[in-house]
Amino acid sequence: MTMRTTGRPAVTGRHWAVSTGHWLATAAAVRILERGGNAIDAGVAGAMALGVLQPDIVGFTGVSPMIIYLAERDEVVTVSGLGRWPRAASVDYFERRHGGDLPMGVERCVTPASIDAWCQALRDYGTIGFAEAVEPALDLARDGFATHRLLATVIAEDEADFRRWPSSAAVMLPRGQVPAVGELFRQSDLARTIERLTAAEKRATGGRNGGLEAVRNCFHEGEVARDILTFMTAGGGLMTAADLADFSSGREAPEMIRFGDWEVYSCGPWCQGPMVLEFLQLYQSFESTTSAINSSGYVHSLTELMKLGFADREAYFGDPDMVDVPLGDLLSADYARTRVRAVDPGQAAPDLPLAGETRLGRPDMPWVREARISQHAARVHTDTTYLCVADGAGNGFSCTPSDGYSTAPVMPGLGFTVSTRGDQSWVDRRHPSSIAPWKRPRLTPNPALAKKDGKLALLFGTPGGDVQCQAMLQTFLNIATHGMDPQTAIEAPRFASESFPNSFHPHRHKPGVLRLEHELGHLTDDLKAMGHVVEPWPQGSWRAGGVCAIRITPETGDKTAGADPRRECYAAAW
Repeated sequence: MTMRTTGRPAVTGRHWAVSTGHWLATAAAVRILERGGNAIDAGVAGAMALGVLQPDIVGFTGVSPMIIYLAERDEVVTVSGLGRWPRAASVDYFERRHGGDLPMGVERCVTPASIDAWCQALRDYGTIGFAEAVEPALDLARDGFATHRLLATVIAEDEADFRRWPSSAAVMLPRGQVPAVGELFRQSDLARTIERLTAAEKRATGGRNGGLEAVRNCFHEGEVARDILTFMTAGGGLMTAADLADFSSGREAPEMIRFGDWEVYSCGPWCQGPMVLEFLQLYQSFESTTSAINSSGYVHSLTELMKLGFADREAYFGDPDMVDVPLGDLLSADYARTRVRAVDPGQAAPDLPLAGETRLGRPDMPWVREARISQHAARVHTDTTYLCVADGAGNGFSCTPSDGYSTAPVMPGLGFTVSTRGDQSWVDRRHPSSIAPWKRPRLTPNPALAKKDGKLALLFGTPGGDVQCQAMLQTFLNIATHGMDPQTAIEAPRFASESFPNSFHPHRHKPGVLRLEHELGHLTDDLKAMGHVVEPWPQGSWRAGGVCAIRITPETGDKTAGADPRRECYAAAW
């Protein structure tokens, strides 16, 4: 197998480890750990820093789903960090007003979720207040940082979208043009918003918890909320004061499957996370997974197994508050043993297979093959980042923040965009993730963690939209099955199917398409002969994901971290 070699080591420490989507966010988390904060404190600080460092792909106030391991309780918990559609939103609204399209701008916005989620995480599982956690982010917004390669690349690709709104262009196109790598990048309005939140905390009574509640209230009900609503109303948005005030991040139990002597955990079906678990169950049940890693047989088998999972995602996944999702069936070993019979070891399914049969039957999925017409059909979505932290007490934090600023305007004076995650819903009432009042979209970001022999053993995740679960599966198998350290597992060549409706509106569909990284190019002829429509990724393409991972050795407590060189990811350990 050809391996990418960047010269980066897997970094190992006895006390803590951090891996994030940008080296300065890693430094932010380290700053908190060195002051005595725990993994949750450091993780929140790193996540907020990423919201400043990567505004092209991460909204400071957008979505921030987390899965957390609490060592003292030996408990895995999740915080959804995912907003809800305004109560005035519906499929009927978008059919009537926009002919079934989902327009760019504030009408696609759901309630911003990250501030509430971060305050919840700090209050319930952390040890510090908001001002200390947000200090690195505030420094980066107020004083600026050197424009990095990915930021400049994405702004250049989405330049037309940023120019659509003068308030967005003022932030993302300083001096009226795409910032050059190394150029100072400041976000003064966002810095002032952060200062308003920290001032609310300082005025509060009731200790640390009272301060965190004051931050949340300032954003969702107080002065910042009023400014958000003024802008949203003027722009034709659907959000109301009640929508903002009533929002609170969901706190659901995680999902889990056993993979050999591992226990692998994801968030619920309000995101695509359970699909990673289904992938692993299918892999365990498939007889032909003995092929050499990254051989044509291996790539073919995993691709066809993943197509089965994507079919089930499209048939069943949605907000479990409003949709009956049969995860008990989808994640069971018995279901997997039956499901893998649909895979032909020598021939690719030409399109998305039928969904599997569950207690709900086998739903027809007409929306999969119907053409979606949209003025935004050519857009390639780019948002999301990831970070993970493990501390000396055995706690673990895994988080996938998202929502960049290219599909709705940055608000003047506030410096951020309201969460645009509505673009992962369907303007089709037949779909389990259709738009409905107060419903959560089906989120692509899906942080994960795993235990082995009863102890926290792995934190992992990635950006990449529909690539996420595929890159996470390959990285996990590289570690758990093929014995690689996290850095080697992350740098191994990657592949991904596109043979399903894309999660972002207008849900473009590419039957049979299989993406291969450069190092796998020698498999092209074999895979084409099996029926795959092979399309290469450029060498080192950041669209293949940005995986970060931390492996914890149960016997010693050593923490080994890796970070993806395809993006600006960096790891540190002590």
